[in-house]
Amino acid sequence: MYKLKRNERIAAMVKILSYQPNKIFTLNYFTEKFNSAKSTISEDIVIVKQTMEKMELGRIETFSGAAGGVKYIPQTSNSKNKEVLTGICSQLQNPNRILPGGFLYMTDIIFDPITTNNLGEIFASQLNYKNVDYIITVETKGIPIAMMVAKAMNLPLVILRRDSRVTEGSTISINYISGSSGNIQKMSLSKRAIKPNSTVIIIDDFMKGGGTAKGMTDMMKDINVEVQDVGVLISTKEPSKKLIDKYVPLLILEEVKAEEGIINIYPNPEII
Repeated sequence: MYKLKRNERIAAMVKILSYQPNKIFTLNYFTEKFNSAKSTISEDIVIVKQTMEKMELGRIETFSGAAGGVKYIPQTSNSKNKEVLTGICSQLQNPNRILPGGFLYMTDIIFDPITTNNLGEIFASQLNYKNVDYIITVETKGIPIAMMVAKAMNLPLVILRRDSRVTEGSTISINYISGSSGNIQKMSLSKRAIKPNSTVIIIDDFMKGGGTAKGMTDMMKDINVEVQDVGVLISTKEPSKKLIDKYVPLLILEEVKAEEGIINIYPNPEII
């Protein structure tokens, strides 16, 4: 096998680690892949680790012992959060995005791969997922963000559906009151999707009253599953009292004045 130079090994190592965040790669994996000694690979890892930290591109964590290795942990700085979230706010402040009822059109942003990848890494930096087993969301617009959060945390994604489907086998359902519309809605979950006594993180795209998040939380309680955290892309400033108490918003929507074309939205001050 062709023996790679150090700069080639480091380039390949960064690609491998960053492509599969939070996955431990053993030193043997790299020694066999690069046809290099463990001491050489260890030196390469030190260089990658120092560069990542210096450029604030994430964190490299190493593990010693027979089962040891190295993994990449996505971690964003406050300045990176501010750059990403301010950019999203600038897009959302376009008056043409105002929809009836004070809502904003944001489908194009939510379904943009680069944007959602950045959001996934921000959520991974803000939420404690050390002992979490699943990421959950409810269809449909929360799926892209939740998928990127799941990728950053290296956790499986479970989707709660508005209607049960025969392809998912037996399901459990719950009726809940939407905090934004006040209407009674339904969500269902396949009984095979989540193991009992698991821990989950809820991810959603928008929160006004917190009804959807409360519905997901109640469903998890019904199946003996603990909710570790709730993360939402946008939370309205009012009502200040949501149906859930513990949640982490990335953006705060203060007001939408449709007639004046004014949208007051800004990043959560606690994470920038």
